[in-house]
Amino acid sequence: MEKNSRIFVAGHRGLVGSAICRALERQGYTDLVLRTHAELDLTDRATVLEFFKQEQPEFVFLAAARVGGILANDTFPADFIRENLEIQTSVIDASYQARVKRLLFLGSSCIYPKLAPQPIKEEYLLTGPLEPTNRAYALAKIAGIEMCWSYNRQYGTEYLAAMPTNLYGPGDNFDLKGSHVLPALMRKVLEAKRAGEKKLAVWGTGRPRREFLYSDDLAEACVYLLNLPENMYRPLITQNEAPLINIGTGEDLTIRELAELVARVLDFECELIFDLSRQDGTPQKLLDVSRINALGWKAKVTLEEGIRRTYLSAQSQLELAAS
Repeated sequence: MEKNSRIFVAGHRGLVGSAICRALERQGYTDLVLRTHAELDLTDRATVLEFFKQEQPEFVFLAAARVGGILANDTFPADFIRENLEIQTSVIDASYQARVKRLLFLGSSCIYPKLAPQPIKEEYLLTGPLEPTNRAYALAKIAGIEMCWSYNRQYGTEYLAAMPTNLYGPGDNFDLKGSHVLPALMRKVLEAKRAGEKKLAVWGTGRPRREFLYSDDLAEACVYLLNLPENMYRPLITQNEAPLINIGTGEDLTIRELAELVARVLDFECELIFDLSRQDGTPQKLLDVSRINALGWKAKVTLEEGIRRTYLSAQSQLELAAS
């Protein structure tokens, strides 16, 4: 990408999209094409196609999606599969029609089988049953990967799918009804501190292992991937398997250890109370990141530092939500 390349970031107000915008701006890119949901409904194929014809972006980061934690996925599966299928179908096809040079489709590690061998390699896709609580969302993302692959094979496009591990960072969702585990724990800690309590409720047994990636690290990886020279990028999209690459830290911890870390960073001494009526989800999700590491990229922000940065960036929002 040239510094004056026309770049469309779909979902620029979300956790991932906003981080990608920050990364692009830090690196001196000057022609970002951005639209809010009110300005452009990405589920409307005709409107999206007209937008692409008018704006003619050269590169696309497809970070727009309906996302949520276990509760949201399990409660609204129809919304998750419908909206995500509509968004990615509209943007990927319009990118082809407008002759976009490269597109990066952002997925999720939940695309992999629930009991996949650890760490999870890219080739484990479609080798076993999915985690039931977020199957609808996962299937939508798998369809997006297949769509990128199909367009590459049939039309010669250069679309790559990136699968990040669990994300957190500035702009995260701290609503307990729809958030993921890390921001939910941060909010619970602040609510407990405000109420003068000495206990922290944690869903499930605390035994599942999870990997976490700071959103600005992910963004740097995304920009890095679309900037790869042709001799490094082409093999990622022309191999005899899905054009898929994992993005993560290569390290995980238990939910218990995560809760203890969040409490320590936010200066909260407490007893952990595990709600065994809540589902654990997948026992472990640790990505094999050897492929992206071999390309020259590695995560930089430690989990402790990332939690601290996330709290500082959202301190007023969190304290208001906890009040």
